[in-house]
Amino acid sequence: MKRLESARTSLHSIASPVRFAAGLRVRGALAAAAAALNIGLTAGLTLGFTAGLAATPAQAATPLAIGYSDWPGFVAFQIAIEKGWFKEAGVDVNFQWFDYSASLDAFAAGKLDAVGATNGDALVTGASGAKNVMILLTDYSSGNDMIVAKPPVRTVEGLKGKKVGVEMGLVDHLLLDTALEKHALKESDLTLVNAKTNELPQVLASSKDVAAVGAWQPNAGEALKRVPGARPIFTSADAPGLIYDAITVNPVSLQSRKADWAKVITVWYRCVAYINDPKTQPDAVKIMSARVGLTPEQYLPLLKGTHLLDAAAAKKAFTKGDGLDSVYGSSVNADKFNVRNAVYKQSQNVSAYIDPSLANAH
Repeated sequence: MKRLESARTSLHSIASPVRFAAGLRVRGALAAAAAALNIGLTAGLTLGFTAGLAATPAQAATPLAIGYSDWPGFVAFQIAIEKGWFKEAGVDVNFQWFDYSASLDAFAAGKLDAVGATNGDALVTGASGAKNVMILLTDYSSGNDMIVAKPPVRTVEGLKGKKVGVEMGLVDHLLLDTALEKHALKESDLTLVNAKTNELPQVLASSKDVAAVGAWQPNAGEALKRVPGARPIFTSADAPGLIYDAITVNPVSLQSRKADWAKVITVWYRCVAYINDPKTQPDAVKIMSARVGLTPEQYLPLLKGTHLLDAAAAKKAFTKGDGLDSVYGSSVNADKFNVRNAVYKQSQNVSAYIDPSLANAH
């Protein structure tokens, strides 16, 4: 599932960004939003010295090359970058800013040691040949993905016999399937209308036949604004753990630099604490919103729709289980969706993509 950059666009216009290939998901959207606001975004930010990277992972003498993009669970690293926390922790890093799908491409090309991705996209990337291991869970979506319906539809059951717009095979297609299953419905009970996620607000507003759309922020918010009386009838907050976000690492880099990756994880938990502390949250939001070219007031709702994971929460999510409260169960669910929707053909060995050892050491 991929979050593609076609997914997230301006907060004010829907013209272009994708997440999870069962979702290239949400994460490139706010960067596009910043562009729409005429705020220039730098292409990358380097800490320490930058070394040229070949088509193999960075060697021990070079900074860890980490691709990050426009999703709160990844943007949070900006706090550590600006505060100098990686240097304090004794790890040399080179965070590089991308559109979400471009970050996955760079990782697949061997230009990065690690990348921020959904658990579903980690599977997609690995199925395509770029093996990776999720060592850090940053968050799960908790409201940023929505099924938005217009009057008179007020419930998921009300979708029966109706047309629903969604970008098929992506993350909010998965969200829709989950909503239907929870309400004793199936896809055959309605008609799917395939459209780019960034186009869905306009589809809902202009089409008399489309009763609802599945989209992530800021597109979901745009749909709510465009259609009087529209409301979310199901969100990712109703299925916590459906969509996890992770730092997934090249196995060679992980094996050769475990001590450094452990330090990166330590710094992440410092970021989470800084964001969650009411005394420092305003500064955290200021830093994060500036990275994507938004005001703190615009950014805070997007942060609230992202459930950041501290060390204790991550340990629970890393515990093996069949439900969505486990990244194992969530990833099996994503794998089944990906195969069912021909994102890839062969089911993946989910356990091979997950290594909780460093996170569990905290």
